[in-house]
Amino acid sequence: MSELDKIKVILATDCGSTTTKAILIEFVNNEYRLTYRGEAPTTVEAPFEDVTKGVLNSIIELEELSGRKILDGEKIMSPVSPDDVGVDVYISTSSAGGGLQMMVGGVVRSMTGESAQRAALGAGAIVMDILASNDKRMYHEKVKRIRELRPDMVLLSGGVDGGTMSHVVELAEIIKTANPKPRLGMNYKLPIIYAGNKKAQENVKNTLNEISDLIMVDNIRPTLEEENLKPSRDKIHDLFMEHVMAQAPGYNKLMDWVNHPIMPTPGAVGEIIKKISEVEDISVVGVDIGGATTDVFSVFDGEFNRTVSANLGMSYSICNVLSETGVPNVSKWVPFEIDTLNLTNRIANKMIRPTTIPQSLDDLKIEQAIAREALRLSFVQHKDFAVSLKGIQQKRTISDTFDQKISGDTIVDMKKLDLIVGSGGVLSHAPRRSQAMRMLIDSFLPVGITQIAVDSIFMMPHLGVLSTFHEKAALEVFHKDCLIKLGSCISPIGNYRLNQELLTYSIDTKDAQYEGVLKSGQMKLLPIPKGQYNCILNPIKNIDIGFGKGNSYEGTIFGGEVGIILDGRGREISFHSSEADRINQILTWSENTNEYSKVEDNV
Repeated sequence: MSELDKIKVILATDCGSTTTKAILIEFVNNEYRLTYRGEAPTTVEAPFEDVTKGVLNSIIELEELSGRKILDGEKIMSPVSPDDVGVDVYISTSSAGGGLQMMVGGVVRSMTGESAQRAALGAGAIVMDILASNDKRMYHEKVKRIRELRPDMVLLSGGVDGGTMSHVVELAEIIKTANPKPRLGMNYKLPIIYAGNKKAQENVKNTLNEISDLIMVDNIRPTLEEENLKPSRDKIHDLFMEHVMAQAPGYNKLMDWVNHPIMPTPGAVGEIIKKISEVEDISVVGVDIGGATTDVFSVFDGEFNRTVSANLGMSYSICNVLSETGVPNVSKWVPFEIDTLNLTNRIANKMIRPTTIPQSLDDLKIEQAIAREALRLSFVQHKDFAVSLKGIQQKRTISDTFDQKISGDTIVDMKKLDLIVGSGGVLSHAPRRSQAMRMLIDSFLPVGITQIAVDSIFMMPHLGVLSTFHEKAALEVFHKDCLIKLGSCISPIGNYRLNQELLTYSIDTKDAQYEGVLKSGQMKLLPIPKGQYNCILNPIKNIDIGFGKGNSYEGTIFGGEVGIILDGRGREISFHSSEADRINQILTWSENTNEYSKVEDNV
């Protein structure tokens, strides 16, 4: 029996900014399953100032629910004793204290600056700012900005190996002048990772060694055509553990308790997204919409990207969403008449009372309308960031000489997308699963055939850290207890007239045969349960369902808790200009997809 086979009981916690969530995973009937879940307020701030207090409180709730003895005072008993007391493994993730906040630097913002940003985001950090030689800020403005932000650490890159050194050395001198003080803990030097031109290492060392804890790693962009993010990502994670988390109250104790290194919560979510993509050989987009930020993760052709939309959330930053998208973009999703003042007041009330939940059906519809825009804007930002390498020399035509490519092309190819996974309160806790599915379809606008799912209780962080050493357990729990498969979306694209026939469909569930026609502007829900079914889709000649214009699909499709939604609205959804017609349009889509109850009463 291997060491992994001996692990039968797993305890995992996620220390969030407000809530600490604990789960118990047990080996039951020859498979790993989530058995119990507990939570408690996070205790990193006064009056407790000890993150382990919240951890212990969440574990105590697990003990009460499960009847399993886990704690001996403040000690987690491990491994499981012969009388079935304790757990075999304890693991944890954390974003308490605001998570990892970084500043990155690069010589050219659109090249090495963005490579550094990708490395930081992939390690689970929030990137506060990008410092670049060409960012058009004066020397003193850059110094002032660094001092104001007080990042947890800095990642400095710039220049290909063997190239010019002057610009990256200048960036190092700006950081030295600023002499930034860390956000947490005043008794240690700020960690700075240098991942630039190897030729400049000695100069950077002479400049920054005195004011910082300087670490050298391999160049992020050793050549224009190559991006090497892993050494920087790994070092960011190590330093986060060693420096940043160690400064937060109680983390030293927590690090002693765990059997595997603590991971930043977003980094752990990224791990499980990457693992799912790798194991199932599919393209995945994941989104976590919170109160202050929205994280988007994607894997296309094996390439992982993560972005943090720091001002797009559903409570603390909900007014920022309204400001960025504008009132018309929110109100177009609201299926009743509402004036601008009333709408903005309702949204502002959510910002000043962030823990409240909608008390009426109208309130719910407004919240889900703005959620659509928060998700849409976050995904737009993600697609703009997830691009092919910039700065690569490309030959555009036979006659052209080599030229610098300033902007890369997005690698987010919606035709290749197999699965969208949503998490966060507004999605996971929607009163109806169809509402969550509609929000994800309306904001991400999938193309072709795409599975849609949500995280049931936000356990992806726990499973992400678990996947780093016990893949089998993480994947079994992910599929059986974490992932709620809502169903699939069929979205044809192409040029067509209103009310034109787009495709015919035939889906055989053995219990029933679903056949029909989808016309442009329509949405249809086929209530096909969880499972894999035979399917035939025949689009007209100018319509593409992911396999080329006019090409049919004969294969399988997945049902789910909601079913299969056929979306004939196109990928730039057109709304009627008449208010009455727009409202009727929205209500028709809602009714056809079973989004809301027909009785307009309280939720």
